[in-house]
Amino acid sequence: MSTVTTTTETHTALHFAPVAGWGRLPMGSTLGSEATSVALHPDGRVFVFNRGPVPILIFDQEGEMLGGWGKDQFNLAHSINIDAEGNLWLVDLKHVVEKRSPDGELLMTLGDRKKSAPPHSGLPFNRPTDVAVHPRSGEVFVTDGYRNSAVHRFSPEGELIASFGSPGSDRGEFSLPHGVCFIGDDRLVICDRENFRLQVFSLDGTWLDQWHHYYPQALRSITRPDGSTWILVGEGCPVAYQRETPHLGCRIKVLNTEGTEIGRLGIGEWGFEPDCFTAIHGISVEPVSGDVYVAEAPYATITRYYHDEAPTGELLSLRKWQLVSS
Repeated sequence: MSTVTTTTETHTALHFAPVAGWGRLPMGSTLGSEATSVALHPDGRVFVFNRGPVPILIFDQEGEMLGGWGKDQFNLAHSINIDAEGNLWLVDLKHVVEKRSPDGELLMTLGDRKKSAPPHSGLPFNRPTDVAVHPRSGEVFVTDGYRNSAVHRFSPEGELIASFGSPGSDRGEFSLPHGVCFIGDDRLVICDRENFRLQVFSLDGTWLDQWHHYYPQALRSITRPDGSTWILVGEGCPVAYQRETPHLGCRIKVLNTEGTEIGRLGIGEWGFEPDCFTAIHGISVEPVSGDVYVAEAPYATITRYYHDEAPTGELLSLRKWQLVSS
């Protein structure tokens, strides 16, 4: 391993390079300016949940589109994850989490599109954000964040086991839990976005640790062929009043299980250049190659955060980065 020195820290470097032009869309297809999330299937296909007319688009790892489905079946795409059996788990901000087959067959629904839980009640759901399925037990963990401050644990059959979390900034409290992943069999990591941190818990919700990160929006973990674990956290763009401040967010950090940075993607500057990010919102990683797939939500950033007029045309919101050395 080599060592890279920056102006603020020294970290062991995993080197990644952006793959130009990845994710080619056929004539007439669109992501609706926002591919909110991306997940790699065990068979190698790349599933993209987006806010365009076909909410699920499927690519091969070279970036060729294979097909899609889901027209008129979702309200507002937010997150996708794929369990150990190859089923898709889709988080719709309209208060539901759906389990579907890769072909789109609806297998289970958690929540109710017609009824939300009271805001910050700790009950599921009020605009949920992300989902993770335990690879051995099949239990389902959902972050419930935009109008709630909770994490919910369900049985494989969809029965609510327990919930934890409340509004605030102390240990075990949340201000917009926005992402979830596992460390091994017994720990959860939660993106506590508006508190600018990751929090680490046991599966029963016992607080264990916290790690500071700038505006953490996306979170995934993988086990590499050598048995090591990577935790990837996508940091969002600078908030509006810090828009011109350099070196804030706009990068993906690769952590080990102790929260130490071992690599990163992006130069930490907002923009549309190949080595820049705009609004990292979803991450997926190929365990063997280490290649990283990234979904971004640039339209929301430009119009809602920065209050600029949206540019015309399709904005870049789907990328692949290749691990080139470690």
